[in-house]
Amino acid sequence: MALSFEQYQRRRLISSYFSVVFSIFLVLFLLGALGLFVVNSEKISNDFKENIPMNVYFKDEANDTVLNQFDTELKNAKFVKRYDFITKDEAAKNNVDIVGKDFKEFLGFNPLQNSFDIHLKGDYVTSEEIKKIEMQFKRNTYISDVIYPKELVDLVNENVEKISFWILIISGVLTVIAMLLINGSIRLSIYSHRFTIKTMQMVGATKSFIRKPFIIRNILLGLAGSVLAIISLLVAWLYVDSLFPTLGIAKDVVSFVSIALGVILVGVLITFISTFFATTRFLNLRTDDLY
Repeated sequence: MALSFEQYQRRRLISSYFSVVFSIFLVLFLLGALGLFVVNSEKISNDFKENIPMNVYFKDEANDTVLNQFDTELKNAKFVKRYDFITKDEAAKNNVDIVGKDFKEFLGFNPLQNSFDIHLKGDYVTSEEIKKIEMQFKRNTYISDVIYPKELVDLVNENVEKISFWILIISGVLTVIAMLLINGSIRLSIYSHRFTIKTMQMVGATKSFIRKPFIIRNILLGLAGSVLAIISLLVAWLYVDSLFPTLGIAKDVVSFVSIALGVILVGVLITFISTFFATTRFLNLRTDDLY
């Protein structure tokens, strides 16, 4: 009978530990995932911006020397991410591939122009910067037109600001929820030991002596939950990098290590604070209030 009771107590204790570790893991994983998103949000934003093309069209009078000079200018420009030179013949061929008809057959000539498809660096895809670049290009008298989706540029920048604002709000809310969930799990765990705490206090043990094993145990549980969260974040981090290799997320090891250290710190800090106050609460209760 005694053995059966001990087994029951052991199972309940393991279940309590598992509940605490799982709560810590789940909350820290969500916090860490949000942290990784915040850290890489600029890369995600820039990747989208850098896919917005600016098309620079040259007049027919522009010879190879003019085109080569402009090519050299783009190579040295600090705002250019990448670019492609499209000849008028290539543009005509692309039109046939898309439309299915060769307009040169009934027009008798190729009305298209030589052009450069330019992709700017994300920092320069703003209404002000892109306008400056447009004016700079238009100083070249051989350039007939500069075209880019102005509305899309404005829309992207507006949405980036809105998303950044809501990310901050969600981060704050999630942090509060994390503290409440972990604190609740730890308090339930310590609640099951309330009689042991009061017994130790009645035989003369000091509050710090009683708190110490609970704090150490829950910090270890916090570390266990943190390690599980970091492993899960690593898997998710590598998986996202395989889906979007152009972002180069996996190359930014420093950011991941910073988030991982932050996860460990938050796990340890919350478990320490929660355990300290939970044990203090039961230490200050009267014996009659334990029931």
